Amino acid sequence: MSNLISILNHRAEQTPEQIAYIFLKDGDKQEQKISYEQLCLNAKSIAACLKALVQKGSRALLLYPQGLDFISAFLGCLYAGIIAVPVYPPKSNQKMARLESIIKDSTPHIILTTSFLLENIKNKLTDVLDLSDIQWLTTDSVNISEASNWILPNISNDSLALLQYTSGSTGTPKGVMISHENIIYNSSYIQEAGNITPGDIAVSWLPTFHDMGLIFGVIQPLYTGFLGVIMSPESFLQKPVLWLEAITKYHGTISGGPNFGYSLCTQRVSIEEYQSLDLHGWRIAYSGSEPIRKKTLEEFSDKFRKSGFQSHYFYPCYGMAEATLMISGCSPNNEPVYFNAELEALEKGSAVEVDLDNKNSKQIVGCGHAWLDTDIRIVDPNNLTQCLDNQVGEVWVHSASVAQGYWNQEENTVKTFQAELVETGNKKFLRTGDLGFMSNGELFITSRLKDLIIIWGRNHYPQDIEYSVQQSHTALRLDCGAAFAIEVDDQEKLVIVQEIERTFLRNLNVEEVVFAIRESVSLNHDLQVYAIALIKPASIPKTSSGKIQRYACRQKFLQSDLAIVGEWRQNIVDIDLSLDVEAIHEGVVDQEAIENWLTAKIANSLGLDPEEIDPEESFASYGLDSSVALGLTGELSAWLNLELETILFWEYPKISRLAAYLADEVVKT
Repeated sequence: MSNLISILNHRAEQTPEQIAYIFLKDGDKQEQKISYEQLCLNAKSIAACLKALVQKGSRALLLYPQGLDFISAFLGCLYAGIIAVPVYPPKSNQKMARLESIIKDSTPHIILTTSFLLENIKNKLTDVLDLSDIQWLTTDSVNISEASNWILPNISNDSLALLQYTSGSTGTPKGVMISHENIIYNSSYIQEAGNITPGDIAVSWLPTFHDMGLIFGVIQPLYTGFLGVIMSPESFLQKPVLWLEAITKYHGTISGGPNFGYSLCTQRVSIEEYQSLDLHGWRIAYSGSEPIRKKTLEEFSDKFRKSGFQSHYFYPCYGMAEATLMISGCSPNNEPVYFNAELEALEKGSAVEVDLDNKNSKQIVGCGHAWLDTDIRIVDPNNLTQCLDNQVGEVWVHSASVAQGYWNQEENTVKTFQAELVETGNKKFLRTGDLGFMSNGELFITSRLKDLIIIWGRNHYPQDIEYSVQQSHTALRLDCGAAFAIEVDDQEKLVIVQEIERTFLRNLNVEEVVFAIRESVSLNHDLQVYAIALIKPASIPKTSSGKIQRYACRQKFLQSDLAIVGEWRQNIVDIDLSLDVEAIHEGVVDQEAIENWLTAKIANSLGLDPEEIDPEESFASYGLDSSVALGLTGELSAWLNLELETILFWEYPKISRLAAYLADEVVKT
């Protein structure tokens, strides 16, 4: 079948009562189900309304939280021949910069959302953008009878299905143009690579506006015809065991996510919690979207072996939005492949395998190989010739999965999507911007040719972060800063190196500047800064043409070779703060006790002294990101024995306000 419309129509006709998706509204408490027949009717009714409002080929911005409403709206766009633009709605008190930039770039003709979100989102956007020419549609209020007005649109293989905006982009967003053919080919590619059948069951907490969550969590179940179980990323971050409990309850066979997801489970699932898990049926535990670490895979396997998990369930893979999703993957049921590379040789462009006891080495996890007729090459990025085995170069891809390019960016499209090897003539390749090598047919990713930062499975563009930093305080020089990631305890951490204006050197208030930087990065990018180095004017490494040399800056930071005038770094020390459950039952836990608990926990999470935490300051001012906030929500819920919303830290953005609310809730119970 040539597109998802014909596939869903077929399933609605052949197996109308079969459940297509289950959404776990509160992580585990509430099931919402939808059958193929109902999903098809929803899509048709939404499509009919869209046809009455906008022309075929128009762009529709999809603003939805995780759930079935998004799936119906996304398919409704496809059923109408409309180009879907999935975007996650911003949280309360969160900056709108990313959403604004996507709207300006994609110029949607209509915005789809839910009745609940409409007024809040509309008012926020109207404050910063002219939306007078944009239509709005609340899809949950569409009458199902509209389905009878649906007319099959004329769609070709190369018709655009969606614009997938790469996560993290704000200043210059890139909308990847994905066609119906791209979706179908990549879906067949994933099915072949994983030996996936209608008997499989997928469980996903990945955000559906992101490529991995959309393709693996939503499209693959529909394409192959198996059940898709979906939960929100907030529920997972709040309480990671919910993911594993869902796999246990629904007998999930396919599930996965970025490296950090497995790491969180290893760190935060208790002994009592994992004793009730049954992971025997989990056969494909895919890992991708950020660097895959051997240590994480081994620690997860060791911890959950008694629950039935086996190391050969792991399925390391490699992909990106520009290739719809998957580029390479291993063979199912095989143990992950590791390569212990000598660091010095690796830095010089050669992969030389050495013994595990070699201290000057780096363990790299293999990402499998190409499937079907996809062609992966390792290319010297300077002379555009193919590299030999075990020679490091840029990863290039030729495949029907490769998207059509970037929306309204012709120059970038030609450069990235239409590269040619010297040896192959007119054959077009996607330049991934990632460096890697092939060894015995296995693809290994070593680093990034571009300066992209990947933290918590999300892409962040350094120039966007640098701009936010430089706007945060007048002491910071414009175009004289660098943002990059370093590895700390097997995790990617964000570092800021920034020049100071000469006039501020004599009386520089380091604490004030650091505070401003951390708050700006938290508000604009939902990221936590690990270290900040404030340096002398004209001392940051630049090219002869004036461009920031981020790699050189990173090396100088690691070697303590910067002209530092002030610095700050997290110094995380565990604070002994027991969760006194008995005190709650005795009525001892009041606002002051909760304030003290929050202060100590936040200080511990951010590497601060509790004395530095002011209960009247916003969480954002301390650089608190959503991963920390949601984790603390889960701990609070367990400690106070309360059902707490995942948006708790955004609804009550200060310690004092949050503690007062929680104290009242404790009294009520």
